[in-house]
Amino acid sequence: AIPAFTPVLLNLSIIGAALFLAPYCDPPIVALAWGVLIGGVAQLALQVRPLWKLGMLPSPRFDWRDAGVRRVLAAMGPAVLGVSAAQISALINTQLAASLGDGRVSWITYADRLMEFPTALLGVALGTVLLPMLARHHADANPAEYSALLDWGLRLAFLLALPAALALWLLAVPLVATLYQYGRFTANDVLQTRDALLGYSVGLLGLILVKILAPGFYARQMMKIPVRIAIGTVLFAQTLAFILMHRIGHAGLTLATSLGACLNAGLLYWGLRRRGIYLPRPGWLQFVARLVVALGVLAGVLAAAAGTPADWIGASLAERVVRLALVCGGGAAAYFAALWLLGFRLAD
Repeated sequence: AIPAFTPVLLNLSIIGAALFLAPYCDPPIVALAWGVLIGGVAQLALQVRPLWKLGMLPSPRFDWRDAGVRRVLAAMGPAVLGVSAAQISALINTQLAASLGDGRVSWITYADRLMEFPTALLGVALGTVLLPMLARHHADANPAEYSALLDWGLRLAFLLALPAALALWLLAVPLVATLYQYGRFTANDVLQTRDALLGYSVGLLGLILVKILAPGFYARQMMKIPVRIAIGTVLFAQTLAFILMHRIGHAGLTLATSLGACLNAGLLYWGLRRRGIYLPRPGWLQFVARLVVALGVLAGVLAAAAGTPADWIGASLAERVVRLALVCGGGAAAYFAALWLLGFRLAD
């Protein structure tokens, strides 16, 4: 619970800085930087008492020659690079977007916020749960449970990430208009942000699968393979981004990031299978078939309820919020009802 709640402090700090500290900063945007600093200190402080109660509060000792320190540093560098391929692509895409003209960086950033929500909610959470459990099964020399745990993570990702991606695609305008279309954010900004979000939605499953598959290597301290894959996918994504940006503009940059994430996930999966680390459990064909039917039900409900872009762009705040809540609630109810009728149970 403590590690899970820790990031909330950073969010609260940034929001608080924007609301209360900005009037005292010149320019006001500097308040957000202070919010990051305050949030970082708060996150660290939250860890101290629980660790002390567990008897695990470390006392800092700087000994760079210590074998354990060197081993951690040597492993941490590749691990960070391995899980950061999408972020590296997004950083480079920011520079490419700036070359396309005003507004592009903002449109991509707003779309990225919507894409990161399910990515963090599903991918980061599953990765956090899986890594220590995988490490335990590896230490116990239990390859069957190791593979079964990866299989569980993949099925859960498909079950939750695919409807999220479908919702981002079909509800792009409702989401963008409801969350962002205020002040200087115009109707054109809504449509341009929608285009960027459509590109991201293509790769949502890939982004989440990377956070599940990469721990399959890390728990076994196999760092080099996911790093090589990550470097290759970044090169692929940025080459594709440079091509697509001249064809479909800023949406090509987000689409390239998505396709790079899908390639990353595919290569990680192939690497685990080829080494016999992961063996899919029986029933995948039936699982996917039933899932496709439920996704079809979800798509039908969302498409029927979403309406046209003009319905959302011209609506008031109250109308947008109420309607979006009803559309999302109805879609979720239809999807999970379809899953239940197809034989899925929460206990599974």
